[in-house]
Amino acid sequence: LTLTRAKYEEISSHLVDRTKGPVRQALQDAGLSASEIDKVILVGGSTRIPAVQEAIKKETGKEAHKGVNPDEVVALGAAIQGGVITGDVKDVVLLDVTPLSLGIETMGGVFTKLIDRNTTIPTSKSQVFSTAADNQTAVDIHVLQGERPMSADNKTLGRFQLTDIPPAPRGVPQIEVSFDIDKNGIVNVRAKDLGTGKEQNITIKSSSGLSDDEIERMVKEAEENADADAKKKEEIEVRNEADQLVFQTEKTLKDLEGKVDEEQVKKANDAKDALQAAIEKNEFEEIKAKKDELQTIVQELSMKLYEEAAKQQQAQGDANAEGKADDNVVDAEYEEVNDDQNKK
Repeated sequence: LTLTRAKYEEISSHLVDRTKGPVRQALQDAGLSASEIDKVILVGGSTRIPAVQEAIKKETGKEAHKGVNPDEVVALGAAIQGGVITGDVKDVVLLDVTPLSLGIETMGGVFTKLIDRNTTIPTSKSQVFSTAADNQTAVDIHVLQGERPMSADNKTLGRFQLTDIPPAPRGVPQIEVSFDIDKNGIVNVRAKDLGTGKEQNITIKSSSGLSDDEIERMVKEAEENADADAKKKEEIEVRNEADQLVFQTEKTLKDLEGKVDEEQVKKANDAKDALQAAIEKNEFEEIKAKKDELQTIVQELSMKLYEEAAKQQQAQGDANAEGKADDNVVDAEYEEVNDDQNKK
C-alpha cells in the first residue's frame, strides 16, 4: 500500500481542523490576540506532521519553536511534576488551573460563575447574594461546574443548605458565598449569613474528575449553544428584573403614602399589575415593554420622594439657622446718660 502525503492530508484534514479549536480557545481564555504570542511550542509526536504545523502557523502567524523535542517533552514534564510532589525538585513552581468554571445556581436557574475556567490554583473568591422571597429562612446552595449560562446544562458538584436566617423582606439578608480551591484541586464552598454569623459549608474532592474528552465536550457545547443560551439567559434576567421592579414599586408606594396624589398612585398600581400579569403569562416581549413603562413611572415617583426629602432638609436647615441667629442676640441692661446735665 502506497500512501502519498497529499492523500494522507486529505483523509486526516478533519483531525487537523480539530487542533484549531483549542488554540482559539486558549487565546480567548488568556485574553490575548495571536500577534501577542512570543513563541509557539508544539507537544507530541503528531505535531511533526507538516499539515499540523501549517495549520497552527495560519492560526498564530508564527513558526513552531524547534527548541524542544515533541516526543520527550511530556515525559520530561511528568518527571518534573513527580520531583516537585516528592520534594526532590524545589526550584521549579508548577501552576495548575481549573479546567471548567465553578459557581452556584441563582434565581431563575441561572448559573452564576464565581471562579472562571483556567484560573490558576490555589485560589479563592467570594460574592454576596440575598434572599429571593420575603421572610425566607433558608437558602439552597447548588454548586455547579461548566460553561453554560443555565444551571440545568452544567454538572452538579454538590448541594447544601444554610438555615435559620432571620425572617426579613427579600433582598435584606446578606449571604456571602465563598469558593476556596487548594493546590490539590479540592473545593471548599461556604455560605455565611453576615447578619448572624451562622454558616454552612461543603467540601468537594472530585471537582476535576472529568476526563479531557468530557471537558472538551462541555466547552464545545458551550460554544455551539452560545447564541441560544444567551437568549435564554436574557429572558430569565429580564423576568428577574421585572419581578424585582414589582417589589420595588410596592416599597416606593408605601414610602410615599400620603405624599403623592391618588392619580399617581393609581397609575403606578395599574402599571405594576400589568407587569405582574405579563410575568405570570411568561410573555417575554410583553414583560420587557411593561417593565420599561413601570420603570419610568417608578423613576418619577422616586423623584417625588427625593424632592420631599430635600424640602424637609431645607426646612430643618432654615429652622437651625434661625435658632443660631437668635442665639447671637445678648440681653443686657443699660443706663441713659445726659451729657448736658453732667456739664453743669
